[in-house]
Parts: sequence; C-alpha cells; structure tokens
Amino acid sequence: MVGGYYDAGDNVKFNFPMAFSTTMLAWSVIEFGKFMGPDLKYALDAIRWGTDYFLKATSIPGIVFAQVGDPYADHNCWERPEDMDTPRTAFAVSRDHPGSEVSAEIAAALAASSIVFRKYHIGYSARLLQRAIMVYNIVIYAPPYIFIFFLSHTYNLIQFWN
Repeated sequence: MVGGYYDAGDNVKFNFPMAFSTTMLAWSVIEFGKFMGPDLKYALDAIRWGTDYFLKATSIPGIVFAQVGDPYADHNCWERPEDMDTPRTAFAVSRDHPGSEVSAEIAAALAASSIVFRKYHIGYSARLLQRAIMVYNIVIYAPPYIFIFFLSHTYNLIQFWN
C-alpha cells in the first residue's frame, strides 16, 4: 500500500501508532488551526497523506490492514524506501482475526479528520466519515486482542498476543 508513514526510520508501517498520530494532528487542527496561519496547509497535507493511506487500508469491507512490512526484517533495513528490497508483507485484522484496538484508532483518525476537512473539502469529509463508521462497525463486534510489537531491554524483538 502506497502512502502513510514509516515507523522509526525503517521500512515498516505500524497502523496503530500512525492512526494515533493522525488523530492527534487532526484534533490539533480542530482546536488550533485558526492560529496556524500559512502553516495550516502543511498540517492539512500531513493529515490527508495519512487518511488517504487509511482509506486504502480499509477499502475491503470487513478487513482492516494493521501493518505493512515484517518488523524483524524491516528493523534491520535502514535505507530509503525507494531502495528497499524486503517483502511488503501486509497483516490484516477482521471479525475472524480481531484487532479492535488498531481498527478503533483508525476509525478515530478518519472521524477526527472528517471534522477537519468538513470546512475545506465536504466530499472528502463525507467519505472519511462514511469509512470511519464502516470501520467502527467492525470494531464493536470484535473482541479486543492487542498486537504489541516492541524492542526489549536486550534489543531483541518480541511480539505478544494478548
């Protein structure tokens, strides 16, 4: 999937923290956009880059892509995305393979961003809100399962399913 933001300078995309960042950026514009002056355009562009990606990550009904890239391989790959040759493995959640936390945060990012764009692009705003509702409907019927990936104290990569 093209777009979105890479994590930590390597070539993996974790959609949970990316959605949180997009949500926070959107709420910053909602609350403080009137004080941003000419820099508001850059904030809107940054939000749109994230939400365009989330529209792709949620384009298949009932499926939410939660991650792109293998965290083990990609944490060892410190090169420009244009030069990477690691596989672009995508991980998805659904009702059968739940991941309500990442789905809920993506829904929040889309909903908050729809508020931002209501003032600037009503059609895009409506599309974001419609998709947020679709993703949220996946969430409310899925049990919570947390997929956390982190760097341990010994710098070994560990995954946990809760």
